[in-house]
Amino acid sequence: MLTCSIVSFLTSNTNTMLSIIQTPTNKIENSLDFYTKLDFKIISKENPVLLSDGHVIIEINPDRFARAGVKLINSSWKSEAKALEAITTVVKIENGYLLNDPSGAWIYLIESETIPSYDLTGIEKSVLGNYAGVSLESIAIGKSLKIWEALGFSKTMGSAEQGWITMENENKMGVSIMKPNSCPHLFFNPSLTFFNGKNNPVIIEKIRSLNIPIAEEVTAFNKEGSVDNVILRDPGGYGFFIFND
Repeated sequence: MLTCSIVSFLTSNTNTMLSIIQTPTNKIENSLDFYTKLDFKIISKENPVLLSDGHVIIEINPDRFARAGVKLINSSWKSEAKALEAITTVVKIENGYLLNDPSGAWIYLIESETIPSYDLTGIEKSVLGNYAGVSLESIAIGKSLKIWEALGFSKTMGSAEQGWITMENENKMGVSIMKPNSCPHLFFNPSLTFFNGKNNPVIIEKIRSLNIPIAEEVTAFNKEGSVDNVILRDPGGYGFFIFND
């Protein structure tokens, strides 16, 4: 089973930037129901709507042009955008820049004079367990590496030759990139990963008890054919890997 450990991130007043997950929504009430059932805590009720499990910050964006991806907020992205133009297409938007990774995940580079800060201390884990970062399945892993490096992410494990790479930025936001045909199960780009070891069966049963739809019950990683991993998808299309390692 090809998985990788990724460090989650916290925000604080010492950060010079902010990294968050953006998920669109078919209806904001549906997304709030999904996340609050799973014990994510609301940390901002509007403009933007933000939730957290104490590690990851998720923005539910009701804008009809919002897409699933990562939002990086900094005072300026001008130099990075110029460097990225040599690698991929960069689109100027009202408050920054927009590009995507070869996985198709959208990356929003938001410029703001004031970097928001959120205190996540005291927020307990969600039902999903141990957050382990963003996972992407890329058709061009070398190009993906160059894009994320240009955004300030550094490689922590793996290589393009090995077919998987993990990276993180100054916020300790983790990104895992895998080559095509690495994972014998559904793969929604992008997805959030949670690794729970031997506690995963208990977490899976808790998810079932909450009537959270399961996109796939994964049996490929054990000889018994038992369901030891599951994949979820939120109302906006963001995937969730609830895995045991």
